[in-house]
Amino acid sequence: MNTTAYEQRRSQIEQYFDRTAADAWARLTSNEPVGRIRATVRAGRDAMRSTLLSWLPADMRGLRLLDAGCGTGALALQAALRGAEVVAIDLSPTLVKLAAERMAQDHPRLPGSVTFLSGDMLSPDLGPFDHVVCMDSLIHYDCEQIADALAGLASRVRRSMVFTFAPRTPLLALMHGVGRLFPRSDRSPSLSPVAHTALQQRLVSHPGLQGWQDARMQRVASGFYTSQAWEWTRS
Repeated sequence: MNTTAYEQRRSQIEQYFDRTAADAWARLTSNEPVGRIRATVRAGRDAMRSTLLSWLPADMRGLRLLDAGCGTGALALQAALRGAEVVAIDLSPTLVKLAAERMAQDHPRLPGSVTFLSGDMLSPDLGPFDHVVCMDSLIHYDCEQIADALAGLASRVRRSMVFTFAPRTPLLALMHGVGRLFPRSDRSPSLSPVAHTALQQRLVSHPGLQGWQDARMQRVASGFYTSQAWEWTRS
C-alpha cells in the first residue's frame, strides 16, 4: 500500500467528518426532518444498511464483527441485536461519541455487545473477525487503495467482507462536477468513482486476497445517494 497517500486521504476524511460535517451527519442519522436532498441520502443509506445486514447471519451469537467506518452506529446496533460482538470504529471521535451516547440511552442492554473506538479501521490491533462491514467508508479511495485496504483486513477475517464503492456512472460524474462549484470550505472529500471491472481486476489479482471470491452485489440509488454493495467470501 502507498501508505503516505492513504494517510493523506484519511486525514482529509477525518477532518471533514469530525469538524466540518459532524452536526449535519448527526441530524441526517437521526429522526429529525431534513431537506429534500438529504432525505434521499437518508433513504439510500437506510436501504444500503438493510442490504448489507441481509448478507450477514440472522443469528450472530458468538461471532465477531468489525463495523469499519461506523458513523453514528446504526449498523453496529442491528448486529448487536443479533447477538454479535461488534467493534465499531470511525475516524471521527465526535460521531463515535454520539453513537455511544445514543446506544446507551436507547439500548442499555443488548443480546450482543458494541465497543466503540475512534481511529484507523485497518489497525491490526483490532484483532480477528468473522465478518467485516465497510459501509461507505471506502468510497473516497481509488481502486488500488480499496484493494490494499481489503487485503489488509482479509488476513484477519474468517468468513466475509462486505463493502460499498462509488460506481462510475454519468450521474455521479455530474454530481462530482457540481460539487466543485461549492466553496472549498463546504466541500466534502470528493468521492472516487471506480469502474466495477477495474476494481474486480485489482481485487482478483491482489496477492493479499488470494483465497477470496466475489459473491453478491447490489446497487442502491436514491436521489443524491448512489453506492454499490459487494460481498467477498473465503473460497
